[in-house]
Amino acid sequence: MARSKLASVPWTVLLSLVILFGCLVVPGVTVKHENFKKCSQSGFCKRNRALADDVSAKGSSWSSPYELDPSSIEFKDAQLQGMVIKTTSANEKVRLPLTVSFLESGAARVVLDEEKRMKGEIEIRHNSKARKERYNEAEKWALVGGLELSKSATLNSDTDTGYTKVLYGPDNKFQAIIRHAPFDVEFQRDGETHVQLNNKGYLNLEHWRPKVEAAEGDSQQVSESQEDESTWWEETFGGNTDSKPRGPESVGLDISFPGYSHVFGIPEHADSLSLKETRGGSGNHEDPYRLYNSDVFEYELNSPMTLYGAIPLMQAHRQGSTVGVFWLNAAETWVDIVKSTSSANPLSLGVGSKTTTESHWFSESGQIDLFVFLGPSPQDISKTYGGLTGYTQLPQHFAIAYHQCRWNYVTDEDVKEVDAKFDKYQIPYDVIWLDLEYTDDRKYFTWDPLTFPNPKGMNEQLDDSERKLVVLIDPHIKNQDKFFVSEELKSKDLGTKNKDGELYDGWCWPGSSNWVDCFNPEAIKWWKTLFKYDRFKGTLPNVFIWNDMNEPSVFNGPETTMPKDNLHFGNWEHRDIHNVNGITLVNATYQAMLERKKGEVRRPFILTRSYYAGAQRMSAMWTGDNQATWEHLAASLPMVLNNGIAGFPFAGADVGGFFHNPSKELLTRWYQAGIWYPFFRAHAHIDTRRREPYLISEPYRSIIAQTLRMRYQLLPAWYTAFHEASVNGMPIVRPQYYVHPSDEQGFAIDDQLYLAATGLLTKPVVSEGTTTADVYISDDEKYYDYYDYTVYQGAGKRHTVPAPMERVPLLMQGGHVIPRKDRPRRSSGLMRWDPYTFVITLDKNGNADGTLYVDDGETFDYESGAYIHRRFLFRESTLSSEDLGTQGPKTPGYLKAMADVRVEKVVVVDPPNEWQSKTSVTVIEEGAKEATSARIEYHAQQDGKASYAVVKNPNVGIGKTWKIEF
Repeated sequence: MARSKLASVPWTVLLSLVILFGCLVVPGVTVKHENFKKCSQSGFCKRNRALADDVSAKGSSWSSPYELDPSSIEFKDAQLQGMVIKTTSANEKVRLPLTVSFLESGAARVVLDEEKRMKGEIEIRHNSKARKERYNEAEKWALVGGLELSKSATLNSDTDTGYTKVLYGPDNKFQAIIRHAPFDVEFQRDGETHVQLNNKGYLNLEHWRPKVEAAEGDSQQVSESQEDESTWWEETFGGNTDSKPRGPESVGLDISFPGYSHVFGIPEHADSLSLKETRGGSGNHEDPYRLYNSDVFEYELNSPMTLYGAIPLMQAHRQGSTVGVFWLNAAETWVDIVKSTSSANPLSLGVGSKTTTESHWFSESGQIDLFVFLGPSPQDISKTYGGLTGYTQLPQHFAIAYHQCRWNYVTDEDVKEVDAKFDKYQIPYDVIWLDLEYTDDRKYFTWDPLTFPNPKGMNEQLDDSERKLVVLIDPHIKNQDKFFVSEELKSKDLGTKNKDGELYDGWCWPGSSNWVDCFNPEAIKWWKTLFKYDRFKGTLPNVFIWNDMNEPSVFNGPETTMPKDNLHFGNWEHRDIHNVNGITLVNATYQAMLERKKGEVRRPFILTRSYYAGAQRMSAMWTGDNQATWEHLAASLPMVLNNGIAGFPFAGADVGGFFHNPSKELLTRWYQAGIWYPFFRAHAHIDTRRREPYLISEPYRSIIAQTLRMRYQLLPAWYTAFHEASVNGMPIVRPQYYVHPSDEQGFAIDDQLYLAATGLLTKPVVSEGTTTADVYISDDEKYYDYYDYTVYQGAGKRHTVPAPMERVPLLMQGGHVIPRKDRPRRSSGLMRWDPYTFVITLDKNGNADGTLYVDDGETFDYESGAYIHRRFLFRESTLSSEDLGTQGPKTPGYLKAMADVRVEKVVVVDPPNEWQSKTSVTVIEEGAKEATSARIEYHAQQDGKASYAVVKNPNVGIGKTWKIEF
């Protein structure tokens, strides 16, 4: 919710500005580029790019100044340690400790640091209290496991003296080849090189050096080595000067993927799924992709510009192979991408030309700390990366249903009326949200006494329909006397400091504000107390939290954020920790939500705008302040898909667009796309017209209502997908290449998606006036239209699917059992005891399978066995239910509670013709004294539509083992 920054200035100033804007601004204002740096305005970005240009210009005459001292190499317990020596232009030898760790997961970790800074043998300028070391604590926030060292990694017995080789990974099929001079590393799988570090020679670790003060009157800015020092010691942008007490300290490295023409990941950017080149040329970007969490107002599309979140994970994919790298650095980071084509070389398994993608990563500070993943599948990358940073949380069940939000519902009576209107028009929803204005004068943890005098009564009405409330809590605290949160923050000394070590004061929604420093363990302890019911009065157990503006957004700061020379707990500079800043707040809020009341433990629900690797463990995210345009609707699909493959699948975009007013057609089509976002929320700016679904005229109202019911109908499949993501890191919605990794035609497709492993394939309509969709099918399975079972078949081509206004194009791949709940209810909580329907789409061999996961949807009792996890197999005309669960102490009680939840219908699509004469099927359930029968109806269809059969009321328990024999 970047919203107009005008909201926090006095109304007289606002009026003047409105008049001024009316004269100067044309409609469709977008991002203010002058507020954000381009690479040419960022000293370290410019320096690292210049190095790359210089190296490329010199070609074969260039020799990297980095060498690994062979005598320093030690290999023990799957860890190689040594000393890289950097020789400077003055022939100074800089010592850089290297550690390469080979992990049991098959990943490898490479860390390069700087000895002088590690030992504190440097001088800090400006009497700064900043730490002397390079920041080495990003892993405290990002990593939670997966660091176990390999039990089988060994030195290769090859005696080549110019290299050190290590065998590791599954069956030791991976190999790291570490060249000593110049230092570089190749990572091979099955004898073929897949990832190269410093192959281009762009490695750059800016070592510490003292500032040599120029003689008075000497304006020379270039050192003897001809390096441009103009941004080494301080840097000014937008009227703010960064003091840089440690001088230049950036790190850079080229990472190449030989034979790979597609790379994905490094969200968040409003761009295509397959990342573009960044060195200019037709269709390419001029600037690198930037990762520097920022409050970007009305962001633009098809851009490498930074947005609100940063996950420095990149996947490279080609036919039958996926590899990846994770750049663990929390500072401002830029990534250049260049693709080159060459004739086959000895390392290539194929013939002819091949494309190599060369990426160049550089960060302003910190260590070089990166993980290399050799796949070979996208699923392997997801699982290994998830093992490091954590799998997505299993949210409460309500969180995957529909959320209704705007800035702002203006009173508690307004909220209650909206709630009642949804019921009147029989439109389901689960959560209503309160933006900034619910607070008393923008003081968080308070309620406006005039507009929200009875929050408890409001929450009780919502609870009657098992609905929830989400309220906004941001990290900036209004700097005001007699405001208890402000007074405690100051008295306990828990705020972020400026460069002089004093409490930092900046400008945000409340005006003068201070920022809680959640790097401080004591700040987390204090933050947890604020959410308890006796302190955050008016909240009930059905109230959850939205952490916005946590980049952090600072209206009067450089690039709308904090000065980089601010200081956090432990005296780390803000430049070191900027990209993890947002998730420190989420972490504190998550812990707080676990402890609102002693003995009452529910899964937290938190939405965050700013994020980094690891945020998926604690929160959902959304793509920020989009616009009500067809182009922004289209862009939401690759943005959500990219977050999923980068390990953060609980992602969505503001349905309808945050800024401006969508047409009825656009709003309807956005709902039809939004039901395929894992996080599904409508949201709108304070200046937009109200657009709750019941306010939209017919036929759009009914179409939107029916669209919402489809999301609710498929909630069993969605919740099962969330469970899968929570145990193995798989994306919840998946791009084409992820599902069909060998079909090159599908690698760049990012306007259609699969829902997990259900076989559901959708291509939302994202252009005006469209009544058909061209859906690309990779495989030769049959695909069935969700609505009428029209058959589409034919691999490697597009199929025209009807897409009238009332229909979202949706196909079902043959071979799946899809769980549904078909009875419409007001909220998902009211569906808890409803019976299930199974839709079975038979594959070419007459088979199908699928899974279902169910638990109580709110507690952590599933960790003690209180869940149902079943696999459904259709083989040889028999549908069977098998238990995938593990027994725990709470299993019997949960199964007893669920004993009356049954299967009410089974639909078999494309059954054998001989079923036409069947009138009943045999049902065998565990524990039953004898088999029973259920009625079956066969429905013949023609004109390209598959026939189908319906078993009515087989009456088998959802948690039991059973068989239905056809």
